[in-house]
Amino acid sequence: MSSPAKLMCLMSTKEKLITHVMKEEPIGCKNKVTVVGVGMVGMAAAFSLLLKDLCGELALVDVMEDKLKGEVMDLQHGALFLKTQKIVADKDYSVSANSKVVVLTAGARQREGESRLNLVQRNVDIFKFIIPNIVKHSPNCILLVVSNPVDILTYVAWKLSGFPRHRVIGSGTNLDSARFRHLMGERLNLHPSSCHGWIIGEHGDSSVPVWSSVNVAGVSLQGLNPQMGTDGDTEDWKQVHKSVVEGAYEVIKLKGYTSWAIGMSVADLVESIQKNMHKVHPVSTLVQGMHGVKDEVFLSVPCVLGNSGLTDVIKMNLKPDEEKQLMKSAETLWGVQKELTL
Repeated sequence: MSSPAKLMCLMSTKEKLITHVMKEEPIGCKNKVTVVGVGMVGMAAAFSLLLKDLCGELALVDVMEDKLKGEVMDLQHGALFLKTQKIVADKDYSVSANSKVVVLTAGARQREGESRLNLVQRNVDIFKFIIPNIVKHSPNCILLVVSNPVDILTYVAWKLSGFPRHRVIGSGTNLDSARFRHLMGERLNLHPSSCHGWIIGEHGDSSVPVWSSVNVAGVSLQGLNPQMGTDGDTEDWKQVHKSVVEGAYEVIKLKGYTSWAIGMSVADLVESIQKNMHKVHPVSTLVQGMHGVKDEVFLSVPCVLGNSGLTDVIKMNLKPDEEKQLMKSAETLWGVQKELTL
């Protein structure tokens, strides 16, 4: 057998098929996203990110090895139908190295009869392990906190990471505002994207609907119905906000957890960052010094998201009662936050 023929026999199928041109190693993915936590929310977020084609590489991290392995295999089996080149997973945080965005969905679930403060402290302890590992492997990443209570845990992530405030963002009321606009659209028989309204403050019970700025095509709804959002409103628009607050509880009661809407909300935020869209979102950020808030708390206000993270905050013209509600929201959070052991 001639020497070239002999050489061909010794070559692998890959070597016979492909001629390698480039000598140096390829540079890593510049738009890598890591999702920490493969529970219902984490997987809905991962799935939404993949469907929207928002990362060249997706990494999943969790302590539950079997679940993690099963989820990543399931996603990899659908790789043909996606445009994401690489989907990886490991319980070791080295798999998250050089991420552009890290989405945090990991955390403890509230036990029956457990106080909110106890749940917060348990999640703080989990974050004490997660955050240093992320910082070690992706020191320049943008942290997107989704775990609840999201405003307090965004503050915790900011403190533990040592990152500048523009690189630590809480998913905040991005979803609350989406629910609000959906319910507005139901009442008016319009698509949610044509209904403009903002929920700010805490992602939760003390969230604040900004009735003064609710509009459709620039037409102020409070201009048409001055009583909108008040107890004297015969159309009871206040019920729309009540449904926003109760929405998550209702979904949890019916199916055991929330997942799809928050997953889509996460992808919406990541898209604005990855594509440098400079789009305005109601997300959780440090609001000390804004709207009369004196404490070091994170709450949702309209923020501009782009490639560097959270670049700007929009100064809302709030009515005195709206500003008062926002300050009350801040006090509620500070009451829990100041008791934490970081």
